[in-house]
Amino acid sequence: MSSLDTELSKKTSIMGLKLWVAICLCAGVLICIFLCLLSMWVTWQRKSRRRNRYPLSQIPNVSKDIRVDSVGGPGPHNNFEHPTATGNNGPGGNNKSSGKMLFQLGVSKSGGSDNGSHGSSMYERGRSQSAEEGTSGSIWKQSSLSHGATASPFIGLPETSHLGWGHWFTLRDLEQATRRFSNENVVGEGGYGVVYKGTLINGTEVAVKKLLNNLGQAEKEFRVEVEAIGHVRHKNLVRLLGYCIEGTQRMLVYEYVDNGNLEQWLHGDTRESGVLTWEARMKVLLGIAKALAYLHEAIEPKVVHRDIKSSNILIDHDFNGKLSDFGLAKLLDSGESHINTRVMGTFGYVAPEYANTGMLNEKSDIYSFGVLLLEAVTGRDPVDYNRVANEVNLVEWLKMMVGNRKAEEVVDPSLDPKPSTHALKRALLVALRCVDPESGKRPKMSQVVRMLDSDFPYREERRNRRSRTASMDSDTMSGSADIERPAV
Repeated sequence: MSSLDTELSKKTSIMGLKLWVAICLCAGVLICIFLCLLSMWVTWQRKSRRRNRYPLSQIPNVSKDIRVDSVGGPGPHNNFEHPTATGNNGPGGNNKSSGKMLFQLGVSKSGGSDNGSHGSSMYERGRSQSAEEGTSGSIWKQSSLSHGATASPFIGLPETSHLGWGHWFTLRDLEQATRRFSNENVVGEGGYGVVYKGTLINGTEVAVKKLLNNLGQAEKEFRVEVEAIGHVRHKNLVRLLGYCIEGTQRMLVYEYVDNGNLEQWLHGDTRESGVLTWEARMKVLLGIAKALAYLHEAIEPKVVHRDIKSSNILIDHDFNGKLSDFGLAKLLDSGESHINTRVMGTFGYVAPEYANTGMLNEKSDIYSFGVLLLEAVTGRDPVDYNRVANEVNLVEWLKMMVGNRKAEEVVDPSLDPKPSTHALKRALLVALRCVDPESGKRPKMSQVVRMLDSDFPYREERRNRRSRTASMDSDTMSGSADIERPAV
């Protein structure tokens, strides 16, 4: 024993430390290294579990079932049926330039609206495409990155997405943005969710859709909207910025659009701030037509919205229409002519063949767009039981009026000035083709875009001016030839 003590008490070459001290130091260092490695492994495991806890692939692939809403009847405009980001203040907070836009839209401003398309996010990955109408009217694909556009709404935010697109928000982020989901921040409510206005830590205003978890309905709604518009980018679609998956909570974060929706401008309290001019209405509808043409013809699989209605058409301060609320959307592969599904949508907008058979394809959206166009032209609800019997259904009443050669009497009486006869007939022709009872006779949305765009303000005037100029040039040349011709 004494010999062991002697050996342990011998000094070593390590700073003259005794052997037992050196052994203790080495053991302590090894223990510290082991604890550090163990701590790093535990941390990595926790992050992996949190990252993979709710992957998109685990969300059940089930159909979206939401009740059929009704339009019309007593107090139809008090129903805030999911206006994704409709401001509480409505358009009352518009600046003076927006007020001018309300009553008289200028060509220069409408022509520059393309610059308002979404900027790219520093955190976005995967495919991100945008479709616009080409000069020939065909739909083509292009990158949605906008040079010189506004800054990304994700700048300064810490978390990145794990689904390959958008931004991953924590529950704490969204509680802070919405003041713990204060009732004062509520801007819309629907059957399966409440929409709150929020402000992110970087100052970006957003609309937070908190899905209600009724019998797993939040899972269904989340999957439908993510699959439908998670990757798509178009200036006339309300942009889905990101999401929150935490515990049983499912939330979707959209860009905030605070100039009301088309229903409010046509029928609701927003009318007190002014009346949308004919040009403004056609600009909104043309934008929605382009968005639908993109969803139907420019991406794969195509997206059938299934709930086109005026309350789902949001309007920004440049009076660009933005299509929102994809909770009822269905995806349709290229090899499928239709899918059979439970009938969903809003009464008055649903296509007759879909209502009768449950067979759904993009033609159903086209019918709904036709009803929407008639609603904008007439200022009437698609179904209004407060009117006399033959005027309850907007589509049937308008067909009757056109058949009796009273087309000019269907215009919204609040419009001043009234549209030209040519512009009105063009809009009615497009709408009636869209609501044709035979779905096969309805035009594609790209054709609708061409028909509407050809009647956009001042196009006809420019064509007439060119025609007159060409006629004058022809007369001038003819006169010069007569002068130069020698007498016989």
